[in-house]
Amino acid sequence: MTTVDGTTGTTTGARTVEVRYFAAAAEAAGRDAERVEVPADATVGGLLDLLAARHGDALGAVAARCALLVDGVLHRDRDEPVGTPARVDVLPPFAGG
Repeated sequence: MTTVDGTTGTTTGARTVEVRYFAAAAEAAGRDAERVEVPADATVGGLLDLLAARHGDALGAVAARCALLVDGVLHRDRDEPVGTPARVDVLPPFAGG
């Protein structure tokens, strides 16, 4: 399995998390959810890059504008650590209100 840091195999401190996609992110990923291995030292940018590598340029373009909810806490800074979440929601910008 490819991990967020680009290595293959099991990463120390890694755990499998549920990633849920919403709106344009779900359309670009071609799915609403999947399980992904995330190391304890993963960053928001590293996770988004891994997801884009799995699902192609369409998700990469959407992911560049996305925020992540990590166990319900908003993460926007690409250098911010993700930690070892149970669930990550990929949220593209929403229009309307």
